[in-house]
Amino acid sequence: MNIAIIGLGLMGGSLALSLKQFSYVNSVIGYDHNKEHEKQAIALNLVDKIVSFEALKEADVIFLAIPVNGIIAVMKELKDVAPSVTIIDLGSTKEKIVASIPSCIRQNFIAAHPMTGTENFGPSAAIEGLYDDKVVVLCDLEESGKTQQAIARKIFKSLHMKKYFMKAKEHDRHAAFISHMPHAISYSIANTVMKQEKKNDILALAAGGFRSMSRLAKSSPYMWEDVFRQNKENILEAIELFEHELSSLKASIQNDEWEKVHQDMSDGTKLHDILS
Repeated sequence: MNIAIIGLGLMGGSLALSLKQFSYVNSVIGYDHNKEHEKQAIALNLVDKIVSFEALKEADVIFLAIPVNGIIAVMKELKDVAPSVTIIDLGSTKEKIVASIPSCIRQNFIAAHPMTGTENFGPSAAIEGLYDDKVVVLCDLEESGKTQQAIARKIFKSLHMKKYFMKAKEHDRHAAFISHMPHAISYSIANTVMKQEKKNDILALAAGGFRSMSRLAKSSPYMWEDVFRQNKENILEAIELFEHELSSLKASIQNDEWEKVHQDMSDGTKLHDILS
């Protein structure tokens, strides 16, 4: 099969590197509205060639590896693809994307969210193996065509991804707590420190804990602004519940309630019993 990837940054570029290794993939072509990204993708050998937007419609599979608002806009330009084409989006939100799919290509469409990535972005951030052994959430799969379902399953199996299935609305609420809220907190931690500490002091004192907590603040603001906009209500709920937990811990420290502080921290450590 011939595969086209729209968006040649971290997610799209890494996907291209992996797909090129599969015997059933004849070619991987790319398109990006950022022409500098297209040049980098060719120089880095991420894709076999760059094509026009119209030309990529002839591919068997089209991946949308672009910010979530861009996915909604691009779908309207893909209404004339053949019924056999499979379109797979990799967006971090799902409900508004699924609701925006033009009815004439609903059978073509697979709504997917690979739970992977790094804090880096752009074609130079692409790495082979980014998708290996990671989770991919497939939403409302029963509404996609049987051929498209089979192709998506084949590709994600080849990538050694663990498939989970859920409704788009359910996905977005879970993602708000597991992925979107942590990004909001990381940006806030970075801004708090930047407004209080001098540059040299940050460099001298920032150790593993701070670097881990602030790492996500390196992520693309363009991408995450779109995510926050599309999943606004769920993110606000998650932030409010986080604020409640933080306020409770703050009150315990203020009131010298050290047994409660200890208990709250002990409860928090149980998360990694689940993750490990």
